[in-house]
Amino acid sequence: MLLHKDEIRRLMGKVEQKGYTLVPLNLHWKSGKVKCEVALGKGKAEHDKRDTIKDREGKREVERAMKVHNR
Repeated sequence: MLLHKDEIRRLMGKVEQKGYTLVPLNLHWKSGKVKCEVALGKGKAEHDKRDTIKDREGKREVERAMKVHNR
């Protein structure tokens, strides 16, 4: 991970904002050093999380119904 000072400051500014995080994508070890590829990611909004939970619970109910039906 080679970055200029301005790039590091920009990433630090984004990470300090609410909902942003740096995610390591790829790690390589070479000559006793580690190379790291990172990405800037934003978390899900609250309504997205609720939709995901609702979908997951619906799938579970369908699987349970199919399991009982197949017995």
